[in-house]
Amino acid sequence: MSGSEITYEDVREYEKLFTLAPSFLMQSFARRNSNIVSKFKPQILSHLAGLNANQKDKLDLILNSDVESLQKIMDEAYRKTHIKQYKILADPKHKEFIKINLDEIRKLV
Repeated sequence: MSGSEITYEDVREYEKLFTLAPSFLMQSFARRNSNIVSKFKPQILSHLAGLNANQKDKLDLILNSDVESLQKIMDEAYRKTHIKQYKILADPKHKEFIKINLDEIRKLV
């Protein structure tokens, strides 16, 4: 693992969670700063239950990173994968959307 700096490798394992919502739906939620975590709570809880210790450490790193760092990683992830959800999350306009949903995930953990 990468110490206290988050990397693309840290978030790559969670790609399934980032792509639960189709990009058009994520874009809509992001524009309205909505809680998308609540819409996918059963799937997220199921995924969280199956994490090993290393994955839990990476999740903790992600959840404790500042939004600007996360958005840089989302931009890198988009450039590497061309997954539209990463592009949406990398957009500085969606900073509040990320904060809201990180808080919701923290509550689930």
